[in-house]
Amino acid sequence: MTWTVYILECADGSLYTGITNDLERRMDAHARGKGAKYTRHRGPFTVRYTESLDSKGAALQREAAIKALDRPSKMALLATHS
Repeated sequence: MTWTVYILECADGSLYTGITNDLERRMDAHARGKGAKYTRHRGPFTVRYTESLDSKGAALQREAAIKALDRPSKMALLATHS
């Protein structure tokens, strides 16, 4: 099963990083306010980054690595993958 690490840009300009094995379903959940507490009142969203990985463990590790970055580093990551 393929897992996806994704970064959303929220309407307020903040960034949210998450993982899923079904990006379309997860985006629908975010849009309905059911995806994550953080994104509940920050829509609409733009998917700014996706990265596919072969396992949930690898996706969780990559998600943690991205979350550990400061904002300028995250923006640089987005700029290289746009």
